[in-house]
Amino acid sequence: MNTDPIADMLTRIRNANMVSHPTVQIPASKLKIELAKLLKEEGFIADYSVEEAGKFKVININLKYDFQNKPVITNLQRVSRPGLRNYCKAKNLPKVMGGLGIAIVSTSKGLLADRKARTQNVGGEVLCYVW
Repeated sequence: MNTDPIADMLTRIRNANMVSHPTVQIPASKLKIELAKLLKEEGFIADYSVEEAGKFKVININLKYDFQNKPVITNLQRVSRPGLRNYCKAKNLPKVMGGLGIAIVSTSKGLLADRKARTQNVGGEVLCYVW
């Protein structure tokens, strides 16, 4: 049993990036699907799809690489975890790598990147940093 499914998802993506896998499979949940959707909108992954695998759903994430076959995602860092939640107001949201990366925030309006959360003036739980 996995106690932190978001950390598991980030670790699977990080490990697949390190060995240049084209795709990675992750057990699906509503939050993970929204996280994959946000990563696609921000340009960190090429595409994702949700498929049935027996009784369960899985997310197939197509990873994105540049022309030198280097991964677009340099690093993923889990911020808020089950043992220590990290909440921020809109004006205190962190800027990752001086604005080159994103902080993914769980708000009352769904998952948002830090820039969009600042413009909508909503804070929430900072789930992870991606750069």
